[in-house]
Amino acid sequence: MSSLFESYDLAGLPLSNRIVMAPMTRARAHDTVPSADMATYYAQRASAGLIITESAQVSQQGRGYLHTPGIHTDAQIEGWKRVTDAVHRAGGRLFIQLWHVGRVSHVSLLDGHSPVSAVAVTAAQTLVHAYDSAGKPAQVAASLPVALDANGIRQVIADFRQAALNAMAAGFDGVEIHAGNGFLFEQFINGGLNTREDRYGGTLISNRLRLLLETVDEISAQIGHDRVGVRVSPFARLADLHPFEDEQATWLALAGALSQRRIAYLHASHLGDPDFHKAFRAAFDGSFVLSGGFGAETARQAIDEGLTDLAVFGRPFIANPDLVNRLRFGWPLAEAGREAFYGGGARGYVDYPVYSGEGVDPQWVPA
Repeated sequence: MSSLFESYDLAGLPLSNRIVMAPMTRARAHDTVPSADMATYYAQRASAGLIITESAQVSQQGRGYLHTPGIHTDAQIEGWKRVTDAVHRAGGRLFIQLWHVGRVSHVSLLDGHSPVSAVAVTAAQTLVHAYDSAGKPAQVAASLPVALDANGIRQVIADFRQAALNAMAAGFDGVEIHAGNGFLFEQFINGGLNTREDRYGGTLISNRLRLLLETVDEISAQIGHDRVGVRVSPFARLADLHPFEDEQATWLALAGALSQRRIAYLHASHLGDPDFHKAFRAAFDGSFVLSGGFGAETARQAIDEGLTDLAVFGRPFIANPDLVNRLRFGWPLAEAGREAFYGGGARGYVDYPVYSGEGVDPQWVPA
């Protein structure tokens, strides 16, 4: 049997295969509360060895886009309970991705308050889905942030700690801290942006990693290190982040620090050249999860060559709720209609059929 379809022990959590469903923002939580359709959507895809949910903001301050779910109110916790119950009934496992966007936000989402970041520098040429000057949903430029002070940093850590506790109360198998894609933690890690002169910034790598590592430690103390994953994207260059001095050394130091903490897994994408990939993989002595546009054969090869332990599939899961079986048996893949990637209702979300055995399933066509 291919290694892709073998079971896997993830820090004591048994997975039925090594296929991971990627965290993908679908913008269906119109009031920030996970909906009944979200429970159906995730349960339909429960044959993945592990589901990592779309990002969920840990606080109102952490919000950066319309229609994304949170994990900081009682109603949100109850909404997520529907999701975890449905996935577990279908035999699946799932972690929730915890999110604070930092400066990648807009005042219209934050009750008029400014976003926060490591420093007071706007993310140039970065759009977020928020409200325009007329109060209508639109793509708008990210607002000027304020730099977090010491009290603000402590509050962010506390928000992540509470969100992790909320996630466990909602029935999740664990949490993934989103430290990539140009969001808050990466704004602190990036030495080109983070010019702070306190213990959370500057030229010292350990200072720029401090916020993330303190957050990992706080969450681990509450729910256990074996229920914590971390997501990074070292060279993605998203949200106006750029190369910086000691960049590779910074990411290798982070991998080593997370390895020492014996977290459940490290989830990475955008690792650059093969030599860095191998060095980064070697620096983390634990379960490694890799995103990278996999197909069945390339995922199998990456696992067999030791480049990763688990392979992440994103977009193919949108139109193929039975993706695991389609990959296992070589069945054709359906294509998703881009019009339904973000926002909307059930159409283009929970209405994709499982494979019928009658050739390629029809593409989703907007009404």
